[in-house]
Amino acid sequence: MSEFHEGFGWVAILLAGHAAGLALVQAIRRRGLPGWYWWLGGGAMAAMVLQVLVGVYLYTQDLRPGSPHVFYGFVILFTLTFAYLYRYQLQKNAPLRWGLLLLFIMGLGIRAVMTFGKSF
Repeated sequence: MSEFHEGFGWVAILLAGHAAGLALVQAIRRRGLPGWYWWLGGGAMAAMVLQVLVGVYLYTQDLRPGSPHVFYGFVILFTLTFAYLYRYQLQKNAPLRWGLLLLFIMGLGIRAVMTFGKSF
C-alpha cells in the first residue's frame, strides 16, 4: 500500500496539473469549460482525496511520514471540502477559478511529496 501511495501521488499531481492547465488556457481564451472537463477535474480531485485516505490508512498502520507531509495532506482535504461548499460560487468565471484551485491543489501535492520524512 505504501508503494501505491508513493507512485499514485505523482499521478494525482499530474492529473491536477493537467486539469488546471487546461482550465487556465480556456480562461485566457475566454471560453467556457467543455463538458468532458468535469470528468478530468473531478478525477483529479478524486485522486487527491484517494491519496489522503490512503495516507490516513498508512498512518493508522504506524507508518509515520513526518509532520509536514501529514499537514499538507489535510490542507488538500480541507481545500477540497471548501471547494465543494462553494462550488456554486466557483461557477462564475469557472475556467479561471477551477484552474487556480487545481493549480493550488497540485502545488500542495508537490509540497506533500517533497516533505515526506521531514519534521517541522
